[in-house]
Amino acid sequence: MLEGITVNAPRETIAPPPLLYQFLEARAGMEFAALLLMLPLLRRSAPKGAGQPVLVLPGFMADDNATWVLRRFLDDIGYSVTGWQMGRNIGPSQPLLDALVARCEKLRRGHDLPLNLVGWSRGGIMARELARVRPDLIRHVITLGSPVRGGPASTSIGRLVQASTGMSEADMLALVKQRERTPITTPITALYSKTDGVVAWRAALDEINPNVDHIEVASSHIGFAVNAQVYRIVAQRLHEPRPQSR
Repeated sequence: MLEGITVNAPRETIAPPPLLYQFLEARAGMEFAALLLMLPLLRRSAPKGAGQPVLVLPGFMADDNATWVLRRFLDDIGYSVTGWQMGRNIGPSQPLLDALVARCEKLRRGHDLPLNLVGWSRGGIMARELARVRPDLIRHVITLGSPVRGGPASTSIGRLVQASTGMSEADMLALVKQRERTPITTPITALYSKTDGVVAWRAALDEINPNVDHIEVASSHIGFAVNAQVYRIVAQRLHEPRPQSR
């Protein structure tokens, strides 16, 4: 559920979430139970899609199983939804991004429409990078608790991320600086939670790129994939006309 690289250049110190919030990640089970009760109403009340393509990217160490409920919901309300189909989201990011570019090109040709990307944590970082390098393929990016500032130190599992990617924090920051030379002009909706137990909420705020809307939700980090409020907002944002770059 976490990023192998972070995406904003400023070298700043953001502390990881406090231990209380890390322990509160256990509430994701209650979020899932509440979602199951609310799904029938959410399906009826959510604005409907018309077959537009949506690609959903899982978080760090997760695979498409972790986003199955979200993808099923979006499919039920009228979108053409697919998972990333690349196994667990783990390891160095660049090979994954290269494969995702090829996948998005294929989906773009098949639908004859630009894609909407919904990315959970590290999946959101990859969605942003796809939009950075190939804005012609992407209509809108929605990130769910994705860290974009502060480096791995702004998360509660930063050491695990570094071990997975094989990169030091200095290496990550250098890569970030290089990538940030190209701004992301594709519209981004960034969801964050002040009680996120994995990603410090300030780390999820993008203060660099020109077309980002931030929306606070009440969710655990794990719960972003199974939270009724998140589902409602994602459905609303997918339905809205494409925001214009500022």
